[in-house]
Amino acid sequence: MDKLETISAKQMGVLFFTFMTGSSIINIPAPLIGKAQNGALLSLLISGAIGMLLLGCMLYLHARFPNLSFVEYSRKLIGLWPTIIISVLPLSFMLHMLTAIVLDIGLFMKSSMLRETPTYAFTLLVYLVSALTVRAGLEVMARMFTIIMILVVLFVSAVLLLAMENYNPGFLFPVMPQGIKPVLNGAFFSFGFPYAEVFLFAMLLHFVNKQSQAKGELNRNMFLSLSLNIFTLCISTACTLMLFGPLAGIKKYSLFELARTVDVQEIITRIESVIGMSLISGSYMKTTITLYVLCLYVTHLFKLKDYRTIVMPITLIAFLNTLVGFKSDMQWVEIVSIVHPLWVSFAYVAPLLLITAIAAFRNQSN
Repeated sequence: MDKLETISAKQMGVLFFTFMTGSSIINIPAPLIGKAQNGALLSLLISGAIGMLLLGCMLYLHARFPNLSFVEYSRKLIGLWPTIIISVLPLSFMLHMLTAIVLDIGLFMKSSMLRETPTYAFTLLVYLVSALTVRAGLEVMARMFTIIMILVVLFVSAVLLLAMENYNPGFLFPVMPQGIKPVLNGAFFSFGFPYAEVFLFAMLLHFVNKQSQAKGELNRNMFLSLSLNIFTLCISTACTLMLFGPLAGIKKYSLFELARTVDVQEIITRIESVIGMSLISGSYMKTTITLYVLCLYVTHLFKLKDYRTIVMPITLIAFLNTLVGFKSDMQWVEIVSIVHPLWVSFAYVAPLLLITAIAAFRNQSN
């Protein structure tokens, strides 16, 4: 049934930008600065370049197999059982991603706005709305997320501009006060989130209509979206650095804290709620795309008739994992900072590079 859905290359580019930017624009700056310090922008450029290489591999595979998803052309290249074996880690990590994204919303709301409300009250609502959106289909998601993402970008841009009078460009220097090691540490972190996650769109590229593919629009839109994502994250990170300086790395939700400093003649004040809504909206969109890909992956792997039949069961499993997946906030921070980049390397990057190498080798053999 999923084959009946088609979207344009521009809509795919918007979905890609939404997925890569939605939650990272608010969650990335503080921990990245904490690891890379003033070299955070260099870290983003390094990890972004690796993301470009991974996107190039995906587009190469899509050009070879334009009507197939990652699971389908993997089965064609290496067979059924090897595909199932290499799919264990991607499936487990997609479930972890769902947990991480939604849990971030709950922890943010509990720590910043509604401190007495239990975390599961937020996560349950996000899962429910995301599951209903997934059941509506990719075409609905593409149209709806375009509007939401425009609003999110406008809100965040407005906050960054209103805080301009408080910026101190001197905080950006020196760029590497402690050498290259912190920069590489930051690149490792930002590679795991969000740039290695481009892998998920290997399951979606075949939904682009044939007219867009024939004109080469898909490649241009995908690379443009990733470039805009890198630029957007660099801007938000630079603004955080210029405002908070050495303290930027210890503020968990730095853009939320940045919005609290905005005070325009006592007319525009207390606009941090705008950033809060942007975080929730961006995370909701990323949750929905991740859940959609996870359901689609299982459907193609086991040749089910319709992905919609497994949306609610998988959503329930993800919700239960959110309840029992961690013991404390500190443990969760450690998982995201250390385990996440290593896990995603084996779960997403390794299978993608393996299938790309096999496809290239067989192409040369033919």
